Amino acid sequence: EVQLVESGGGLVHAGGSLRLSCAASGFTFSSSAMSWVRQAPGKGLEWLSTIYTYTSSTYYADSVKGRFTVSTDNAKNTLYLQMNSPKSGDQGIYCCTIGGQYNNYARRGQGTQVTVSS
Repeated sequence: EVQLVESGGGLVHAGGSLRLSCAASGFTFSSSAMSWVRQAPGKGLEWLSTIYTYTSSTYYADSVKGRFTVSTDNAKNTLYLQMNSPKSGDQGIYCCTIGGQYNNYARRGQGTQVTVSS
């Protein structure tokens, strides 16, 4: 059974930093594409970043490029998202999902809430 469990969310000051984690199981994590998406209040899912775990190639949405960094620890089957200098517009529920930017995000975790205070 595929399981994706996010953690690390919470309240962060604008300009601070936060690291999100996603513990994965039930599939071959080390040969997958993994993405982070978020859902702001009242909006749909927004793709943020993708990493190919077998090459470490990374891709970012313009909205987070230069501020967020995606990475993995394949030995721990864990995906990370380092959030630096968050803004109020970065608030939302952050989910990890299996697949790249254009997947339907059906296989995703429950998410972790990020709130940015100014």
